[in-house]
Amino acid sequence: MESLLTINQVARRSGVAASALRYYEEKGLITSERAGSGHRRFRRPVLRRLAFIVFAQRLGMSLVEIGVELAKLPEDHVPKGQDWARLSGAWSARIDERIAELERLKLGLAKCISCGCLSLELCKLVNPADRAGTSGPGPRFWVGDQGGIAEKEID
Repeated sequence: MESLLTINQVARRSGVAASALRYYEEKGLITSERAGSGHRRFRRPVLRRLAFIVFAQRLGMSLVEIGVELAKLPEDHVPKGQDWARLSGAWSARIDERIAELERLKLGLAKCISCGCLSLELCKLVNPADRAGTSGPGPRFWVGDQGGIAEKEID
């Protein structure tokens, strides 16, 4: 018979707080069984699901998105390597987008820190008269949008 893990064992092994485990269970991302005492007991494969949840959150996925992905796993057997590979295979584009976003942030920070101009007219952090706002909400320069402003004007 498979040994079941206590919530503390799962928390220690996964690095996920016990309170988060209870929350994930409440949201249907993981499941547990109840011992005679009413305490939660988890099957060992829950550690793989938790690794997936942690990784997906680091990619910026919401718990709802993670739940949708986890629902694609087979219910007739414990997911195997090919199941996990199929599930995460479509993430390459999302990872590439995240890398590009971080590169833009890195470049923007380096320019602003090295420039030191403190210009209220040209600075990417200060946007006089909200000129970039005409392109949409959020930090338009950081997401690679020039906000209708010529490149020479903002460099």
